[in-house]
Amino acid sequence: MKYTQLGRTGLKVSRLVLGTMNFGPQTNEADSHTIMDAALDAGVNFFDTANVYGWGEDKGRTEEILGSWFAKGGGRRDKTVLATKVYGHMGAEDYAPWPNDDKLSALNIRRAVEASLKRLGTDYIDLYQFHHVDRSTPWDEIWQAIDVLVTQGKILYAGSSNHAGWHIAQANETARRRGSYGLVSEQCLYNLAERRAEMEVIPAAQAYGLGVIPWSPLHGGLLGGAIRKEQQGGAARTTSGRSGDALRDSAIRDKVQRYEDLLDKHGLEPGEVALAWLLTRPGVTGPIVGPRTAGQLESALRAVELELSEELLAGLDEVFPGPGPSPEAFAW
Repeated sequence: MKYTQLGRTGLKVSRLVLGTMNFGPQTNEADSHTIMDAALDAGVNFFDTANVYGWGEDKGRTEEILGSWFAKGGGRRDKTVLATKVYGHMGAEDYAPWPNDDKLSALNIRRAVEASLKRLGTDYIDLYQFHHVDRSTPWDEIWQAIDVLVTQGKILYAGSSNHAGWHIAQANETARRRGSYGLVSEQCLYNLAERRAEMEVIPAAQAYGLGVIPWSPLHGGLLGGAIRKEQQGGAARTTSGRSGDALRDSAIRDKVQRYEDLLDKHGLEPGEVALAWLLTRPGVTGPIVGPRTAGQLESALRAVELELSEELLAGLDEVFPGPGPSPEAFAW
C-alpha cells in the first residue's frame, strides 16, 4: 500500500479509503468484519463512515458494525484512521426532525459526536466531516463547537463533504480569523465521468491545504465495466440502478462503450483504471471504495499499483474531457 499526507496535516493515510456504506444494508456484520480485516492486512488504514449509514430504520448500524470490529482488539482501532460524518437526522425516513436534531448547530454537533462515539465504541474520532452544507449555521458557531471537541480530545481534525469551493474558502477564512485549524479535507463526487469538481472545488481544496477524497469513483458502477457486465449477465443487470439508467441515454452509452473499448485495447479492467486515474489527479488523497465483497476489495487494491501510460491518459481525456480551469471554463 502507498501512503500520503492528508492535506496539510501530518497524518499519513492510505491512497485507498475503505468506504463502509454497504456494511449493514448490503453486507452482513461477519462479512463486513472480514472485509475490514483484509483491508487492514493490505495496509488500508483510512476507513470512512457516517452516522446515517445503515439507512431507514437502521441508521447508525454501520457505525455499530465498526464498533464491534474495533472491540475484537488486536490493535484494530489504533491502526485505523477513522472518519465519520454529521448532518442528517437519525430518525426513520418518514420522521420529521425535531428542532435541532440535524444539521450543524453546536447543539446537534455535540449530541451527534457523543452518539457516534458510543456506536463506534471509541473515545475519539480522527476526522469528523460535515456531510453537507448547513446554510443556516454560521461558521463561527461550527468552529466554536469543533474547537471544544478538539480540546476535549473527542475529535482530531474536521473535514467537509459536498461543499462548493466558496464554502471551503469561507470555512477556512473564518477558522483563520478565530485561530482554529479549519478544514483539512473535502469529500466530493469526482470521477472520470463527473469532473466538474476540477473547476473550483479541487483548486480551492489545494489552495487551503485540504486533501480531496472522491466518492463514487466508479460513478455508480458506470465505470466498472457496465456494458460488459450487461452483455455477460443479461438485460436484467441494467433494469435498475444509476448505471442502468445512465446507459439508456445513447450519448452516455456511446462514451462508456468507447471507454471499455479503449481499456480492452490495453488489456485493463475498467474499474481498476477508474480508480488508478483518480490517483494521478492533483490534490487527490485517495478515492473511497465501497466493497460489498472481499473480491471487490482485491480488485480495488490492484489499482494502487497500476501505472497508466501517457497514451492511455490522453485517451481517457478524449473520452471523458474535463471542464477546464475556472474561470476560463465558463467565462471565455
